[in-house]
Amino acid sequence: MARLGSTDLDVFPVCLGGNVFGWTADRDETFTVLDAYAAAGGNFIDSADSYSAFAPGNSGGESETLIGEWLRARGNRDDIVVATKVGRWAQRPGLSAANIKAAAEDSLRRLGVDHIDLYYAHADDEATPLAETLGAFDELVRAGKVRYIAASNYSAPRLAEALETSQREGLARFVALQPHYNLVERAQFEGPLAEVVLDNGLAVLPYFSLARGFLTGKYRPGGDSSESPRADAARAYLNERGVKVLAGLDEIATLRNVPIPSVAIAWLLGQLSVTAPIASARNTEQLADLLPAAQLTLTEAELQRLSAVSA
Repeated sequence: MARLGSTDLDVFPVCLGGNVFGWTADRDETFTVLDAYAAAGGNFIDSADSYSAFAPGNSGGESETLIGEWLRARGNRDDIVVATKVGRWAQRPGLSAANIKAAAEDSLRRLGVDHIDLYYAHADDEATPLAETLGAFDELVRAGKVRYIAASNYSAPRLAEALETSQREGLARFVALQPHYNLVERAQFEGPLAEVVLDNGLAVLPYFSLARGFLTGKYRPGGDSSESPRADAARAYLNERGVKVLAGLDEIATLRNVPIPSVAIAWLLGQLSVTAPIASARNTEQLADLLPAAQLTLTEAELQRLSAVSA
């Protein structure tokens, strides 16, 4: 387990992404994956009110609903750290105080819980004053409906301003950042954003840790994996740099006798401030490729090798 920033939350080093629940994983598949994750010691599940509104026939909230059904069926709420988000669902967009309050109540109801452990601003809302957004989050924390708050998809200046606003106004403070960050998507996080995170002691919980599946090694030059909903997005990384990254992952995975995805996640775990990369699995076979990362510590030479080929 790893301590999440300045909080008292101890979390499994691989956070299970809930974006596939109710999309590519139906109810039975979702329960099977969640059972296997918990059996392996996993305790950290990430969702959002907007999951999985992008799937045909869905409207949103499906992931939270399935997670809630599983928590009730297994009676293990106290063992699981539940994270969800507000602000990016078309039915409840933005971070106004009214929207945050209503969205939180909806998420609590779908999840069937009395509190959310980690509640994210899913994306920055520059149309709403930060003091209003953080004030609404603060009310939820004071009411016991949310334990901690976090940010996702914030720029370095806006994250710094949000932290300063919380300090100045005496409001609940972001304890973590969920950025788009992986071996082939480094520029957005590394630099000023990483500096703000480090200077303020925030935990980093990267999403798209496997670059929409590219870093699983499934997508190769000349290969055909068209059955995956993410195939086109993953294939976008099949350039000279991407091929070099795959070669580096192949080399280390072979030497360590571990799955390729676990090496990609372990590289993230070797970066400053990263606590628990987020990765999803629609079946137990995919999950089995992720779990070894929780106990895999790459050497400095291995970290440098992957950093060099992905630079």
